[in-house]
Amino acid sequence: MSTSRAILHLDLDTFFVSVERLMDRRLNGKPLLIGGTGDRGVVASCSYEARKFGIHSGMPMRMARELCPEALVIRGNSANYSKHSHAVTDIVREAVPVCEKTSIDEFYADLTGMDRFFGCWQYSRELRERIIRETGLPISFGLSENKTVSKVATGEAKPNNAIRIEGGTERPFLAPLGIRKIPMVGEKTYQTLRNLGVRRIATIQEMPIDMMERVLGKSGRIIWRKAQGEDPSPVMPTSERKSISTERTFRKDTTDTAQLRGILIAMAENLAFQLRRGNKLTACITLKVRYSDFDTRTLQARIPYTAADHQLVPKTLELFEKLYDRRVLVRLVGVRYSHLVGGGMQMNLFDADEDRQALYRAMDGLRERFGDRSIVSAASLGARTIGRTNPFSGDAPLLLANRHQ
Repeated sequence: MSTSRAILHLDLDTFFVSVERLMDRRLNGKPLLIGGTGDRGVVASCSYEARKFGIHSGMPMRMARELCPEALVIRGNSANYSKHSHAVTDIVREAVPVCEKTSIDEFYADLTGMDRFFGCWQYSRELRERIIRETGLPISFGLSENKTVSKVATGEAKPNNAIRIEGGTERPFLAPLGIRKIPMVGEKTYQTLRNLGVRRIATIQEMPIDMMERVLGKSGRIIWRKAQGEDPSPVMPTSERKSISTERTFRKDTTDTAQLRGILIAMAENLAFQLRRGNKLTACITLKVRYSDFDTRTLQARIPYTAADHQLVPKTLELFEKLYDRRVLVRLVGVRYSHLVGGGMQMNLFDADEDRQALYRAMDGLRERFGDRSIVSAASLGARTIGRTNPFSGDAPLLLANRHQ
């Protein structure tokens, strides 16, 4: 007889807002907007008080101010958010057998088998109380037999509460909820289903699975099963060592610092693009230099979570200046981003205005279509072999001069 699973989903409530209120209690109860403070800024997060006016993440700050003139606008501080995220992460990882950190403020834990010792519901409640007590941050959770139902339950528990969905009650719990509650149902899928007259999960539950596949392709079958409360996907243990990296070995050892900097800029840009494409953020940069005598040196720096070129490139060059010994020829250089978590776009919103966001979207769109090196900064032009090959061989890449200054 198989043991029923116990999957816990934890989500910090309005995380950026909660951190700001933790540092300044005078902000409690007031409508808050976190993001770019200029007229062309973007809302990265907002309080529940501000949401009552129709404000949401990703909205232009100017529009949000018009909807709620009395709202207080705060420019986000990624260093503070990173610090508090790490504090919560340490508590969760210490307390549960298997932890999957899916974003800066969201976690899954597999508590299967713990009922015989602790009682999963009581243990989850005590864990939540410990997080609130030790960090001062509000957090909600959902507990069920799978990840999908637990995540939906967390959303229903907010703000600052908890819900348990007993095995066998998943379908009636999901039935009255809107279809946007199902993970995987984004804006495009939502509009497709709305055009068919589908608004509630109960309607999907009654639809034939083959019809869902005809309408939405393979993802239709997955969404149909999620609507039934079925999700066999495991909690995947994650560690802070999860990383992406790239290296370059030179045909001829060099001391050409201009060439070395150009290649490092290209590496940093390419890895930043990979982060944004995967909706990831990094909190740690490691620079690697191997000299002609095979002596290999590395230098690492912790940074606030980011996926932005204008933050990662200067830090990479700063590490190079600290590490590089100009008296010895260089054989290899490498860059690695680690401590990866999800949630890239939201975290970047408070650090960039609409123009910069539009620039990144345009750059990434060109790279997706024509290859990673189809658009580069002028400083990295000499490093065209980084990443995928430009399919238009012989064509010069589009240059962006001085983007990191």
